[in-house]
Amino acid sequence: MHIRVASVTYITFPHSMSFYFRSMETSKQTHWETIYQTKQPNEVSWTQVIPEMSLNLIKQLNLPKDAEIIDVGGGDSKLVDFLIDQGYTRVSVLDISQAAIDRAKIRLGEKANQVTWIVSDILDFKPNKKYHVWHDRAAFHFQTEDEQINRYLNLVQDAVSGNLIIGTFSTEGPTRCSGLPIQQYNEESMHARFAAHHFTPLPCQRDNHITPSGGSQNFVFCVFEKKY
Repeated sequence: MHIRVASVTYITFPHSMSFYFRSMETSKQTHWETIYQTKQPNEVSWTQVIPEMSLNLIKQLNLPKDAEIIDVGGGDSKLVDFLIDQGYTRVSVLDISQAAIDRAKIRLGEKANQVTWIVSDILDFKPNKKYHVWHDRAAFHFQTEDEQINRYLNLVQDAVSGNLIIGTFSTEGPTRCSGLPIQQYNEESMHARFAAHHFTPLPCQRDNHITPSGGSQNFVFCVFEKKY
């Protein structure tokens, strides 16, 4: 297929659009591998010494210790450290970057064997179990196209049996992260997105995350309960 641009330039696209999407996925993975291979935790904006908001929201759910919990886009976040120390026995961490996962494993030492580690782009993830809690402070707001957002929503609709905890940049937060565009949300737009996919919205909370460099990033955290 050829598309004419102006009067003299032609751009040729591959016959198979799957090639295009594979190239995008490879580019995303390369981006995040480079970040985690070249930067330390104190050099990236998302680092938290203690993920207090996430821990508090999970605690409020009064989960059994054998609940299936997944941290989507967990990277080398310390949320998994705290969950293990609190006695949760079925914790999974998903990230697109192998380097991020490896860093978390090294930090945890022998405790890493208690975790299910998944290296995948979230949109390629094919869960083989249902999750009581799906926690995501890192991946959802990078879905900026309608097709990406709908794929994510369909995924959680099928994969979650209990609760969603979604933290995204708010409408008062950044418009980019790590050089990439993000989708901002407020409480109303978050509720609208997930209510249409069989999730009952619970109250949202705002969180001003202080970055290692001293900046402030406003997040909106929303909890949802699966409807049956």
